[in-house]
Amino acid sequence: MSVYEPNSRHLREVLIFCFNMKKSAAEAHQMLSNTYGEATISERTCREWFQRFKNGDFNVEDRHSDGREKVFEDAELEALLDQDSCQNQEELARSLEVTQQAISKRLQVVGMIQKQGNWVPYELKSRDVTAFVCL
Repeated sequence: MSVYEPNSRHLREVLIFCFNMKKSAAEAHQMLSNTYGEATISERTCREWFQRFKNGDFNVEDRHSDGREKVFEDAELEALLDQDSCQNQEELARSLEVTQQAISKRLQVVGMIQKQGNWVPYELKSRDVTAFVCL
């Protein structure tokens, strides 16, 4: 007897079936877990798909054909901040065509925080400290 490993598309199609049967996302997740065990998706993912279905989006295809987010260089992000340090994360994400979460992670990695509406280094360098002392 072979063991069937469900793919993402199959699980999403099963979620549509559960949605049409008026099951909750939690009930659908429980059914998937009982049937497929560890090979299933999380309850949170079920809730996200149920929200799409409620919004009328029944497309079960992956949104990104290769499954990967667009990669951008920190230099691109820093160049945008040099142009206008008052941009918020959503504006930066739109400019670079990535998610806001990707921007947030990269800003943390490069050590930038927003203070009074401007992106600044989290830790001042010694030359910056000296400049403030001279004022």
